[in-house]
Amino acid sequence: MAPGPNDAITDVAGVRVGHRTLIRGDGPLVVGKGPVRTGVTVIVPHDGDVWREPLFAGWHRLNGNGELTGLQWIAEAGLLGGVVGLTNTHSVGAVHEALVRAAASHGPTDDFWALPVVGETYDGLLNDINGFHVRPADAEAALDDALRAPAHEPIGEGNVGGGTGMVCHGFKGGIGTASRAVGAESGGWMVGVLVQANYGRRDLLRIDGVPVGLFITDEEVPNPWLQALGLERRGEPAAGDAGSIIIVVATDAPLLPHQCDRLAQRASLGLARMGSIAGHSSGDLILVFATANRGMSVAPGRRDPRLTHDVRAVTDRAIDPLFEATAEATEAAIVNALLAAETMTGRDGVTAHAVPHDRLVEILAVHGRPVAAR
Repeated sequence: MAPGPNDAITDVAGVRVGHRTLIRGDGPLVVGKGPVRTGVTVIVPHDGDVWREPLFAGWHRLNGNGELTGLQWIAEAGLLGGVVGLTNTHSVGAVHEALVRAAASHGPTDDFWALPVVGETYDGLLNDINGFHVRPADAEAALDDALRAPAHEPIGEGNVGGGTGMVCHGFKGGIGTASRAVGAESGGWMVGVLVQANYGRRDLLRIDGVPVGLFITDEEVPNPWLQALGLERRGEPAAGDAGSIIIVVATDAPLLPHQCDRLAQRASLGLARMGSIAGHSSGDLILVFATANRGMSVAPGRRDPRLTHDVRAVTDRAIDPLFEATAEATEAAIVNALLAAETMTGRDGVTAHAVPHDRLVEILAVHGRPVAAR
């Protein structure tokens, strides 16, 4: 399917993304001092008052060894009532606090409440994760970055924001994004995906169906999990399918909450195409929001006297192309995270190497997947 203009989640009108990247120090780990390889990413879902005007949303848990706050209310009400934050596992609280403060600052606080959505993946392989270096001010900076971003502006990928210290399939991972456009005959809608990719075994990595991870071995490109654990035996399953991924899907198609849930399930198919088995210790959580049905209120009956909302929804006949776009954009977003990421050395000299681009192109070409020069 065709990507949007920037091949990014921001191809969905009104969606904006901001990052706060924290990189400090080198050498042996000293808890509380570093090295620091972490950050925050914030997704703003539309161009209105996101704290007062919710969107229909849904979610899916592929494997639950992770955190994405606010999902119980989304499951109950089918509404996303604010921005989405992504960070490391032990900094969810700091980001959550910052987003609640941002929400409260947008109106009367006497009866206002917020349940922000904050997701996490573990960056302790490279980062001083127990040093709690992400502060509420960092989340505020990422939010400000997103709010100032021009519409449809390309966004940073790889070693940025919440993805700064992440590892994916034994290579450097991080933030990735992609979009796919549904054909005009099927509605002409856009689906955008952003991932924080920090999962997977090297040997299971697939790109465009090619078992890339079997050809770029740990001997050719060292695996940071093996380095960190002092394992040198070929094929040693150092981390299994350890790690996690957070997948955020946005679309301008008019979807109801249960339809958002259905799209979220299809994002897991894009993850499977990349070689994930959603292992026992993996946290694979997916959020979908739809921007088409605007004008709803987060506080009906208090500041909004309406008793009904008029909404639109795609028909079942029209939803298959959205399923296809979601699976494909998720797969592409993970590939983009791997391609954008750069080699990074973190605590104790542990190094996560970038996927070698020339080698990847060579492997794909041998398997009948020639890559056009860009």
